[in-house]
This record gives sequence, C-alpha cells and structure tokens, in this order.
Amino acid sequence: MAPADSNSNPPPPPQENQPPRHSPNDHYPPPPPQPIVIQSSSGSLLFRIFAGFGWLGLMLCVPIIIGQALTYNEYYNSSGGVLEKYHSLSKTGTDKIAVINVKGIIMDGEGYVGHQIKLAQADENVKAIVVRVDSPGGTVTGSDYILHHLNKLREEKEIPIVVSMGSMAASGGYYVAMAVGDEKDTIFAEPTTTTGSIGVIIPHYDISGLMEKYNITDDSIMSHPRKQMLSMTRAMPAEHRDILQNYVNEAFGRFKDIVKEGRPAFKADPAKLDILATGEIFTANQALKSGLVDKIGFLDEAIERAAELASLDVEKVRVVTYEQPASLFSLASMAQQKPGVSLETVLEMTAPRAYYLSSYVPPVIKNIRLD
Repeated sequence: MAPADSNSNPPPPPQENQPPRHSPNDHYPPPPPQPIVIQSSSGSLLFRIFAGFGWLGLMLCVPIIIGQALTYNEYYNSSGGVLEKYHSLSKTGTDKIAVINVKGIIMDGEGYVGHQIKLAQADENVKAIVVRVDSPGGTVTGSDYILHHLNKLREEKEIPIVVSMGSMAASGGYYVAMAVGDEKDTIFAEPTTTTGSIGVIIPHYDISGLMEKYNITDDSIMSHPRKQMLSMTRAMPAEHRDILQNYVNEAFGRFKDIVKEGRPAFKADPAKLDILATGEIFTANQALKSGLVDKIGFLDEAIERAAELASLDVEKVRVVTYEQPASLFSLASMAQQKPGVSLETVLEMTAPRAYYLSSYVPPVIKNIRLD
C-alpha cells in the first residue's frame, strides 16, 4: 500500500463552541489605571516670566554684539595688505598715534611703507605719527617718494610727525627722517644708532682689464656711445664721467636742500652742513652734537613727544602699528622660487641708478611690493 500524501488531506475545521486557548501569563491581574496629575498654574507662570526675561536679554545683547564687532573691525583695521595692531598705551583709547615702519633697503616706496601711509591717512582717529626708521637708505626716487607722502600726510591732516631711529637711519633713511618738518625735538636716535651718510652714489665697476686678459670683447650695438656710460665692459671716458658727476651733484644738492627743510639750523648755516655731508656715518652722540638729531632716546620717548605735540593724554591714547601679514599667495610664491640669481636681479644690479645708500654695492634684494 502506498504511503498517504500529507498534503492531500486538509486539516479539520475548528470545532464550534471550543473553549479559547489561554496564554501562560493570563493568571496575572491587569495593570492598575495611571493617575492623571494636573500641575498648578503658578509653575507655568514662573516659567513664562523667566522665558520672557531670557528673550528680552537676547534682544538687548544683539545690538551690543553688533557694536562690539564694528569696534573690533575698527580697532584692527586692515587695508592694502597691511594689518593694524595694538602697540602700546591705552587699549581702549579712541585717539591714535600710528607708528609707520621704514625698514630695510628702500626701493620704489610704493609697497609696505606706502600702504602704511595710506591707512594712516584714511583713519580719522590718527592724531600723530611716529616714523620708525631702520634703513641704510636706497634709491633716490624711492626715498623721495616716501618723504613726499609723509609730508603730504602731515600737512593735510595737520598732525605732527616724530622720527624714531633704530639701528641705522643712514643716507635715504636719514632723508626720510626730514618728514618732521621744522618742529623742534622731533628726531630721536637710540644710543647705538648709526646715521648720517648724506650723499649720492652711482655704483660702477670696470672689468675691462679682466676681459682683455681673457680676450673677451663687448660688441654691443647701441644708438649712441652714451647709452653705455655705465657699462662694466669698458673704461669710462672723461666725457661720460663729467655727465654722470653733474647728475650726482644735482641729486646731492636736492638731498642737502631737504636736510635744510628738516634741520632749519643748517639753512641758517649751510657751511656747517657741507662739513657733515661727505657720506660719513655718525654715532648717535656725534649726530646729537652736530645737530643731525635732537634727542637720544628710544621709541617710547618718541611716542611721548608725539602725544605732547598733538595735545594727547598718554593715559587715553592708543598706539598702533601696521604689520605685513603673510598671505597664502605670498607663501606659495616664496615656495615656488628657485635658489640662485635671477635675470631680474642681474638687470636690477646693472641698471644705471643713483642711490641714497650707505653701501659700496647696489642692493640685490628688492622689497616685497604689495599692490
């Protein structure tokens, strides 16, 4: 007999009137009903009062926060690639004394120094200027550019300028210091400052003898022989030397005229200036005795003098300075620079140019320009 198919016979239908099946937990009693607690209205009222005070405080804080943000932006004003930073005296003062830095070799004058001057010019709260000079000088044009715009700043804003000399304020650095005008006791030199070097130089080197030794000839094609007046590859003719000497003499005469504007005693006695204007450098004490500077003192003394001239209370004035922040672009540019001497540097060195510079060689490092 074949086995029966288990799927061929359906299960029997449920029997009617069959008692329901019980769960193992059916012997537990049902849970008691949950009580409903009604809170008094006094707690809710207290919460609403506190919430109201919270919203009111928030509404009062919003304008305060906005005001603080505006004050912060004014306090740390930045423009043209330079950043204003607190230097000394009162941190809460509104009136400012701005310290403008002139550091390193002066090239075109339109970069870092130029941006500092523009920022101070546009700030209505700047009431006095201290020019911090730490420079051996540089080009005639760059030095004159800085002096011109410092004079313009002083005259248009009608504010005093005081100079604080650092380790060196020579040649073009001293030229820039004449921005003080004819005001007394406005040029401060530190005890170890090197200053002076009043004069003009056009660097020139003659390697014609070396070229002759190695049988090298300069075969340049030029529009006129004077186009190569400063060429290193040939001896300088007397005619060219006279032309260049006249050029230097004119620039030197302007240098002395500028010194007379900043040092009125030399205007009354030009012969005294002629004795000093030999390109010689001087110590701070020598400069003080000769009248090239007014006081031996540090930056703090110069700031106090600027406050005095501007009738400012040193307890209520804020001293600010302008820094040159490093940007991602400048850092990337520096990282991409390759070691060695570039063609630009060579051309910069060989270009005919007059310098107010306390040095025997032309500058080979050009200041970073921030346009």
